[in-house]
Amino acid sequence: MPRVAIISDTHIPSRERAVPDWIGDELERADHAIHAGDFDSQRAYDRIEALANGNLTAVRENTDPPTLEVSHADTLEVGGVTFAVTHGSGSSSGWARRVVETTRAKAATAEPVAVAGHTHEVVDTTVEGVRVLNPGSATGAAPADRATMYVATVTDGTLAVEVRTE
Repeated sequence: MPRVAIISDTHIPSRERAVPDWIGDELERADHAIHAGDFDSQRAYDRIEALANGNLTAVRENTDPPTLEVSHADTLEVGGVTFAVTHGSGSSSGWARRVVETTRAKAATAEPVAVAGHTHEVVDTTVEGVRVLNPGSATGAAPADRATMYVATVTDGTLAVEVRTE
């Protein structure tokens, strides 16, 4: 049963100093990690990639340095589930629609799961037939009021997602 740690919006060092230890523990335990953008620095990316033991699918976005060598959208297949990862930048109005459009453009599968960030709000909803996940902010960066993430497991092509918070 593969385990996927899903985080976003770490904003290190502009808003927070480091990834919380409990998030780091979840990243180390996971078979794969997803980061939906706004690392804020190469240092943050390098730390998260190390915690994920190099098994990281990540995207960059509006607060990431232009030298960060990851794309704006990517996909990951785990146990028959395709994750399409993007950040969802722009106004909060239309966020879910932008995420779904990017997901459909990036994923070749009929039933991808969209993973996005940007709003710092935990979201698990279905939009136009696409499951949309936003893990919130892994460091509790404002406007979030606490650090959050998802831990997903895949069993026989079925995805189970649990929100984690300290």
